[in-house]
Amino acid sequence: MSRIDAKFAELRAAGKKAFVAYIMAGDTDYDTGLEVMQGLPAAGVDVIELGLPFTDPMADGSTIQLAGQRALEGGQTLEKTLQYARTFRETDDTTPIVLMGYYNPIYSRGVDRFLVDAKAAGIDGLIIVDLPPEEDSELCIPAQAAGINFIRLATPTTDDKRLPTVLQNTSGFVYYVSVTGITGAAAAQAGDVGPEVARIKAKTDLPVIVGFGIKTPEAAEAIAKVADGAVVGSAIVEKIGAGENASDVLSFVASLADGAHRG
Repeated sequence: MSRIDAKFAELRAAGKKAFVAYIMAGDTDYDTGLEVMQGLPAAGVDVIELGLPFTDPMADGSTIQLAGQRALEGGQTLEKTLQYARTFRETDDTTPIVLMGYYNPIYSRGVDRFLVDAKAAGIDGLIIVDLPPEEDSELCIPAQAAGINFIRLATPTTDDKRLPTVLQNTSGFVYYVSVTGITGAAAAQAGDVGPEVARIKAKTDLPVIVGFGIKTPEAAEAIAKVADGAVVGSAIVEKIGAGENASDVLSFVASLADGAHRG
């Protein structure tokens, strides 16, 4: 059982929904990003999504784009991002870490080498937004063979004909993108999300977690009521980008986690 599977089993047993937090590795600098990451579990985060900075983040809005630019300008690399996981695992061997980003840095490193290094570093899952199911042989299937979950995105445009293809090699959980468009662009609406989550859950036993457009504890609670959990990214990254200290950022994260757990 992977750390992701174990976490969701623990949450189900407790009757709780999941709270997933996204941060960009290396934002605003290496030490700040690592300090925030290390504080996330105590703030109530169940799964950490660790952003891998990339120069052309096509699925992301300005908030995440700027975070990636800050990280890259500060010298953040794939190797340094894996070092985040290694350092985190020195004191936490249970909180799942999902690396989220784009294929190019992984391709440049070499898939085989990357998977060995990621597994050794303590990475539990991958969300690679620019690799569709038609390219599963590139990374998805090798990742699964290496014991790393490959988490797929489903969107409002994933119709019933496309959904089985999206779900075919997905593991860990399904990430439902609540809005059409880029990260941080619009607010998620529970009334719209609920039927879509139900439609996906009718086709898979995996947890369905909802992200994009969730910015407040109230929104996290509303979404968690109709899904297996909520993801918040841009709202957290905005506070990091504004220069708030780690303690204040983590206090905000704790309020979001409380909201999701109430769901």
